[in-house]
Amino acid sequence: MNISDVPSKPSVSKSDSSATHRAYTELRRLILTGQYKPGEKLKIETLRKALNTGASPIREALSLLTSDQLVERLDQRGFRAAEAGRKNFEDILKLRCTLEDMALRESIANATESWEENLVLCHHRMVRGSRDDIEEFEARHKAFHMALLAGCNSPILLRYCSQLYDLNVRYRYLALQSNNYLKRDIPKEHQDIMDAAIARNPDLVSERLLNHYRQTGAFLTGLLAGTL
Repeated sequence: MNISDVPSKPSVSKSDSSATHRAYTELRRLILTGQYKPGEKLKIETLRKALNTGASPIREALSLLTSDQLVERLDQRGFRAAEAGRKNFEDILKLRCTLEDMALRESIANATESWEENLVLCHHRMVRGSRDDIEEFEARHKAFHMALLAGCNSPILLRYCSQLYDLNVRYRYLALQSNNYLKRDIPKEHQDIMDAAIARNPDLVSERLLNHYRQTGAFLTGLLAGTL
């Protein structure tokens, strides 16, 4: 048999891959920002029309989001946005504090000048960015928090920290709607965290970072008690 006679495996075209990526990115954004509510059914046909793409990219994007724990697969009944609730949030907060403490301490131990420069730059961009565009601010905010951990030598640990950040964002969008939440001096909290990191003080930066998370956690736990 000539090699040319052997059927080749079907390949994923660049256009298909790009369509899946676009669908994944947009659906992820809509779920994180709460535009698709926890538990809301995600129907292929409805999403196909809303995102102006094919059914296959939608299915693939939903499967990827299932791995991200932002979508739940229903047996023989399609998909829905992942449920949210107080217990789920408390689990996310506990894991986030535990894993980020590990990653942060290793990152500080491995700190270099380039790590510090990147941290300062990410903080500058976050502070100077407009808060009117919440999604843009969230991107800069995440970049700052992940820059703190960037010196950690465990890609798996960093991936978990990134995923937990995203899961937490779903809940923090609720807090942003409350005037009481906005009374906190969050810019000062971020500045104090960065100052301790630059000082290479692992105990202090860990204390400030975890307190930063727990303040939000305590507020959200109370907020969720009457809503979810």
